[in-house]
Amino acid sequence: MSVTSGTLASLGAGPMRERATPPAASTRQIIVASLVGNVMEWYDFAVYGYFAVAIGTSFFPADDPVSSTLAAFGVFAAGFLARPLGGVLFGHVGDRFGRKRALEASVALMAVPTVLIGLLPTHAQIGALAGVSLVVLRLMQGLAVGGEFTTSIVYVVEHAGAARRGRHGSWMAIGATAGTLLGSAVGALMAALMPAGTLAAWGWRVPFLLGVAVAIVGLWLRRRLPEPTLTGPSPGRRRPPLLAALETEWRTILRVILLCLPNGAGFYLLFVYMVSYLQTLDGIPPREALDLNTLSMVGLIGCTLAGGALSDRFGRRPVAIAAMAGLLALAWPLFDLLDHPRFAVMLSAQLCFAALIGLYAGQLPAMLAEALPREVRCTAISVSYNLSVGLFGGLTPVVATWLIRRTGDEMVPAIMVVVAAALTLVGLWRTPETAGRPLR
Repeated sequence: MSVTSGTLASLGAGPMRERATPPAASTRQIIVASLVGNVMEWYDFAVYGYFAVAIGTSFFPADDPVSSTLAAFGVFAAGFLARPLGGVLFGHVGDRFGRKRALEASVALMAVPTVLIGLLPTHAQIGALAGVSLVVLRLMQGLAVGGEFTTSIVYVVEHAGAARRGRHGSWMAIGATAGTLLGSAVGALMAALMPAGTLAAWGWRVPFLLGVAVAIVGLWLRRRLPEPTLTGPSPGRRRPPLLAALETEWRTILRVILLCLPNGAGFYLLFVYMVSYLQTLDGIPPREALDLNTLSMVGLIGCTLAGGALSDRFGRRPVAIAAMAGLLALAWPLFDLLDHPRFAVMLSAQLCFAALIGLYAGQLPAMLAEALPREVRCTAISVSYNLSVGLFGGLTPVVATWLIRRTGDEMVPAIMVVVAAALTLVGLWRTPETAGRPLR
């Protein structure tokens, strides 16, 4: 059901009250609809990272392959820099007009630039306009993703019982991982079916065009979701959610930025940038690099589910602190093993990374939703999460590529992961335990 302006509560004028979800809205329906849209968004967004080398050659040709890759990851970062604006936009829609409307709009917006990237002429065909067009389309994708993950975790956690918020919220983290995994698997399939030259020339376009089917399914499912009826004070006294969030929850927003670093710097270094890293610096063939990434992300999904379930039983903080302490201690030796000539050794190291990141990511949705009040929950989480992931996730591939080229040290990504884990532990030190308690 839709939410009319007359039933929305006033931000800052008093708490909003929410009627129970209609009986027809099953837990499975809520999770699946939110999950499918999440998969689509992250599939499209991640495919770009996996084919950054081919895209760089097509749109930013240069004599030095590293320069082309650096330019391609610069455009990758541009999409992330648009995410905070998308967080403001869709957070406002979610808090003011309802979570369902924000979810529908984000998945629809993502489909258009994804198709156009798959059809975009190259630099050889239209010159510099190709690169400019690619930047514009990536910015549109960034806007869409800025409202997707955060709104979906808010919607799902708000509909979960207190004893199952970690478990239900972890499915949204799995949606992001599954979408990235799907992109990796499709990339591996393309690499297996096509010669390297064909893949670089036009084969990389196929995964972008395939994303349309997932978008259609996601939009259809989300239109069938219920929207709880909200009641509260007169809408005439409402403040914009962003202003209310910055005024009342700025300390929590700063803390959430630190808590989201593993989903930004950690995840995108270890499971997106890693594909290009292994090809460019270790000389691993594209197919082997994608196989390694795909297998490790299967493990990541299982560990994410475990992280959510364990946080319901033992609390959010113990699970999160254990995962970040492990990442802080093991990042350097595990990165060293990724340079090993044996595939099994590299896979073991990557699976260890998957276990640590997965345990943390599984509990994170519930931790974020429990940290903020309902009136500004979408906006505050969207802004803080996307600032963190947009700046430290989107920029990490291009910064890592630049630093490695400048210093000649291939262990730069390990240092970046260690710093991210240390900062996250600082945020966790200031985070209270919220598992099992009523939502604010």
